[in-house]
Amino acid sequence: MAAEALVETQDLYFSRGRRAVLTGVDLRIPRGAIVSVMGASGGGKTTLLNLIAGSLTPSRGRVMVAGQEPTRLNKNALYQLRSRMGMLFQHSALFTDLSVFENVAFPLRRHFSLPDGILRKLVLMKLEAVGLRGAAGFLPAELSGGMARRVALARAVVMDPMLILYDEPFTGLDPISIGIIATLIKRLNDALGATSVIVSHDVHETFSIADYGYILAGGRIIAEGTPQALHDSPSELARQFLSGNPDGPVPFHYPAPCAYDRALEMDTVAGEER
Repeated sequence: MAAEALVETQDLYFSRGRRAVLTGVDLRIPRGAIVSVMGASGGGKTTLLNLIAGSLTPSRGRVMVAGQEPTRLNKNALYQLRSRMGMLFQHSALFTDLSVFENVAFPLRRHFSLPDGILRKLVLMKLEAVGLRGAAGFLPAELSGGMARRVALARAVVMDPMLILYDEPFTGLDPISIGIIATLIKRLNDALGATSVIVSHDVHETFSIADYGYILAGGRIIAEGTPQALHDSPSELARQFLSGNPDGPVPFHYPAPCAYDRALEMDTVAGEER
């Protein structure tokens, strides 16, 4: 992890109302690397992606992307920075009334005024890269889940971004589609000279392509390192997550209000009296 950092967070806090989501997160993402952010559901992983993209403002601390702090940029400067990022959303988020071609072309049409011939070549090149040039005229409803994810990936990289953010890229896919998406993430990152941040629950596929990883729990980083180092982590939380063990320090029950506990106790007492 000695390479220059493209993304860095320092003492990062974020809360929703009274609920703390992130509590002092420090991470560093080097240029050219594929870095995974893993952890149980509700642990703040997607929130972290939104903070990196500048969609959310930290409660405390800093997020730096390519030497800039997104929340301190004016609107035009923030849009310029975002134009150098690609995002693969958890459920692909394709425009249902646009063809595959137009879904991939959307960012180019939004940011540039390109001649039709050049735009067509750029879009078809990216569709070719994900193996779906032949599906350019399809609508999203005509695609399988794996195909839709590949179209979303083509759209995420159509502007040759420096940073690609992946929010659960493997969710809901069959094993073959998962393997295809993992391979494409690796190939496209190398071909574009990009940097990738992958939020995922899929330990095996993520570790097969990640150079480095972080595990979030309780709003903080509990373990970091190479995939092998994470597997060897002394953290019980990390080991429970990576092994998928139902028994461990991660509780089964979500914390309930004290008033609810008291109500249960009162019902129990009343039942005993009857």
